[in-house]
Amino acid sequence: MPDNNAHKNAANKEFRKARAAEDGKRALLDYENAAIATRAKTAKLRALRLARDVEQAAAEAEKPKVEKKKKVKSPSVTDSSE
Repeated sequence: MPDNNAHKNAANKEFRKARAAEDGKRALLDYENAAIATRAKTAKLRALRLARDVEQAAAEAEKPKVEKKKKVKSPSVTDSSE
C-alpha cells in the first residue's frame, strides 16, 4: 500500500503545480487586461482634456480685450506758491 500512496501524493503534487500555473496565467491575463483598459481610459481622458483646452482657448480669443486705464499723476501740491 505505501507504493499506492506515493503515486497518489505525486499525482496530487502535479495537479497542484498545474493548477498554480493556470492560476498564474489567469492572473497575468487579468493584469494585462487591466493595464490595457487603463491606457485606453487615459487616452480618452487626455483627448477630452485637450479638446476642452482648445475650446477654452478659442473662447478666450473671442473675448474683446479690455485695456487697463492708466493712472494719471496729479500735479504735486507742494508747488502751490505760484
